[in-house]
Amino acid sequence: MRRTEGRLADGRRILWFDEDATPGRDPATLVDRRDLPRTISASQLRYDTLAGEWVAVASHRQDRTYQPPADQCPLDPTHGEHHTEIPTPDYEVVVFENRFPSFGGGAPLSGTTPDPAAGRCEVVCFTSDHDSSFGALTPARVRLVVDVWADRTAELGALPGVAQVFPFENRGAEIGVTLAHPHGQIYAYPYVPPIPARMLDRARAHLAATGRNLFADVLHAERAGERVVVAGEHWTAFVPEAARYPVEVHLYPHRQVPDIPALTDAERDEFAEVYLDVLGRLDALYGDPLPYVAGWQQAPVRPEHDGDRELAHLHLRVSSIRRAPGKLKYLAGSETGAGAFVSDVLAESVAQRLRDIR
Repeated sequence: MRRTEGRLADGRRILWFDEDATPGRDPATLVDRRDLPRTISASQLRYDTLAGEWVAVASHRQDRTYQPPADQCPLDPTHGEHHTEIPTPDYEVVVFENRFPSFGGGAPLSGTTPDPAAGRCEVVCFTSDHDSSFGALTPARVRLVVDVWADRTAELGALPGVAQVFPFENRGAEIGVTLAHPHGQIYAYPYVPPIPARMLDRARAHLAATGRNLFADVLHAERAGERVVVAGEHWTAFVPEAARYPVEVHLYPHRQVPDIPALTDAERDEFAEVYLDVLGRLDALYGDPLPYVAGWQQAPVRPEHDGDRELAHLHLRVSSIRRAPGKLKYLAGSETGAGAFVSDVLAESVAQRLRDIR
């Protein structure tokens, strides 16, 4: 992988990632010619004392670009007089600091925190092809994206105060995506978010009670059961027993590793094949592109979480709120008001349907 660094007109950092066989990029030609003011974040981190959770308040995001016409997409390459966030006529994978970050830039804090760092938000463009999708990428391109995720996890995780690095992709208007171009994001949180924090709490309790790793026990049980969708030498994709969403698939490496940088070349290669297989099945489930959220669960990165890194088990979670053709699962009274999920489908049924897709 070849990495080239530049700066956008407002000072934000941008990184081009290319396969090794691609000719090198001349940094002198990577010039953003737009007249942009410096990015100013109005984010705040506020502490919900009743829930014991941090909430990011980013009022400036109300003004972010929302579903522009295809010929005005800010994630396309720059062409002619259409100057975009990527000031080159082509690219393979590009990462840049979000112009409308959910947090970052020294956001003020409300409440008690061990560190006042405010994290980082980055955008990851998977392809220059506006009309493509992650599932339409080649295995080689997916492998490049995995290497990019590893690069960003390592670098962002080394920033002072960052506690958790979370690469994710939101896909589809039903999910609330504001830009249709194939892209994802990476949040480097200054705290450990609720879902990974709860999982680690459960893993610590399980280790104390059994002497075993909780994630390894879950993976062992799922691999032996009827909810497996795709299995390879290094990865297994399955529908979890207590799936919260109508469509939910988890992808685990068989070897317990804390994060993406710890994956071997063989594991990264096979992930590309397995994940593309899963995405193809998901899109075929209802006969049209499935809206989904895909997010990597990685170990925390702060020194005080070193013990948690021994407990954590990297995995990718893909979930969709579509429960049938033309129907969505809304997070309504029970889910939103009480935090108690009520599933409309059996996990075993969804797994069988996904396995049967050819």
